[in-house]
This record gives sequence, C-alpha cells and structure tokens, in this order.
Amino acid sequence: MKCTFSEIKGKEIICVKTGTKLGYADDLEFDTDGMSVKALLIFGRCQLFGLLGRQDDIRVDADDIQLIGEDTVLIRGNRYISPKKDKIRVKSLS
Repeated sequence: MKCTFSEIKGKEIICVKTGTKLGYADDLEFDTDGMSVKALLIFGRCQLFGLLGRQDDIRVDADDIQLIGEDTVLIRGNRYISPKKDKIRVKSLS
C-alpha cells in the first residue's frame, strides 16, 4: 500500500490492545540508510497552554502498526498508554 505523509498526518492513532486513543500522527521517523519509515511520532500535549511544558512524545514503531485506515491508524502493543488515561484499567470482554 502506498501512502503519503500528508495522508497519515492528523490521523487518530488508537491502540487495539487497550482501546485508548493515543493522539494524532504528527511526524515520521525516517531511516535514510535503509530508505524506510521507522516510526510515527505523536507530540506530547501542552499543559496549561504550554506554560507548564509538554507531556512526553510517543514513538510508535512501524512494526507495531496493524492497519492504516481512512480515519485512524490502529496499532498493537501493550506499551502504548495514553498520558491522560494511564489510570484506566482495561477489562477483558472474554
């Protein structure tokens, strides 16, 4: 599948394992030696209009991308927890 950066930028990134929205795709990490995309970057949210700094950026490895849809990017993995929702417990439906 071919996809341009302008098509991915601004898409909502959702973790399939936990069902949390991590944010929106802001940037790409590109490997110039291997000529491939290494990761999607989600910039940390500003706290109090940026006066109190920012939350940490989230780096989503390209291997963890499960599906790039029309509106969202679905990723797999347990290590992606939304900064604002890190206290939510995930319950299994099974």
